[in-house]
Amino acid sequence: MDVVVTGIGLVSALGSLDETWKRLLAGESEICQQQPFAGLTSRPLALIGEQPSTLAPLTQQVVAAALKDARLVPPLPDCAVVVGSSRANQAEWERLATARLCGLTEWDNRFPTPHTLHPTPALNWLETLPHAAAIATARYIQTTAAVQAPMAACATGLWAIAQGFELVRTGQYERVLVGAIETPVTPLTLIGFAQMGALATTGAYPFDRHREGLVLAEGGAILVLEASDFAARRGARVYGRLLGAGLTADAHHVSAPAPESRAAIAAVKQCLQRSNLNTTEIDYIHAHGTATTLNDRNEAHLIQTLFPQGVPVSSTKGATGHAIGASGAIGAAFCLMALKHQSLPPCVGLSQPAFALNFVTQPLHSAIQTALCLSFGFGGQNVAIAFGAA
Repeated sequence: MDVVVTGIGLVSALGSLDETWKRLLAGESEICQQQPFAGLTSRPLALIGEQPSTLAPLTQQVVAAALKDARLVPPLPDCAVVVGSSRANQAEWERLATARLCGLTEWDNRFPTPHTLHPTPALNWLETLPHAAAIATARYIQTTAAVQAPMAACATGLWAIAQGFELVRTGQYERVLVGAIETPVTPLTLIGFAQMGALATTGAYPFDRHREGLVLAEGGAILVLEASDFAARRGARVYGRLLGAGLTADAHHVSAPAPESRAAIAAVKQCLQRSNLNTTEIDYIHAHGTATTLNDRNEAHLIQTLFPQGVPVSSTKGATGHAIGASGAIGAAFCLMALKHQSLPPCVGLSQPAFALNFVTQPLHSAIQTALCLSFGFGGQNVAIAFGAA
């Protein structure tokens, strides 16, 4: 069963799908110094608004954009949902926990939060469980089909797309909403990544000699997947096809990728085999490219090992920041836009490449038929998905 993408909803610090794509091709970045929490130092962040977003409203915004783009209107009772989030409602948990510990009924400037807390009945915490984004999506489209909520660290978005792809490919459903939403800018997340030494101090510079680390970002992307014949019957516009996916785990370390990238390489090989592609048939790679020392080094090694012919590569996190679990879904949307517009997005923030790869440094018009999207997450999660032109 051929699986096609008939709609994309995306929100990033750069704006909506069309706004983000236009600004990305222009080499713009929305990363800037921010101090959303009074008790913490200023950091480069990529926020959607003036203050950190919350999960439920952002989920609804992205899902609504995807449905509008696909020309669909709820209710969609037979549409399955596979929507993940790595951090989920952590911001809400931190606020509730702080209020409980401090006996507060509302916040003041002594505590690291931009919001005012209005205590609600006990049911409130049930609305903040880890599957909140998937449930919010299911409620919005009023579905009675399967609902899944994968969590695979920074690989969550691509993992969700791969799961939804299997639901359609195997004939279980004719339509599935897939993707991930992330609102990770919280005090605990910032403190945790800072403690690891993973946060940048001035900006995101993927694959650069002077890269500093990742820049936390908000955002999300939802794709509408449909069986190709089902999409054809309703005259749906098609962005591209899902060709195959590969998923592996390192079983090496809680946060560091395994040396030599063996499991990550296996995921890409698995993806190519399932997609009936060889390495010379990949026209573009959207890299995970977090601008951290270990990720960029290992990912560059992977690409050099499997694609010695010099396939064009870019990471877009220098423009959008790193939206953690949603980053793969956002990358998948960029791959589909590249296929639609026959244009490759630049690796914003890269000025002095640290690796001998064919980096896209300026928007590049190119006749591409296939694109490969990569994601790697804590715990050794590796995902690769291949997309083909419509």
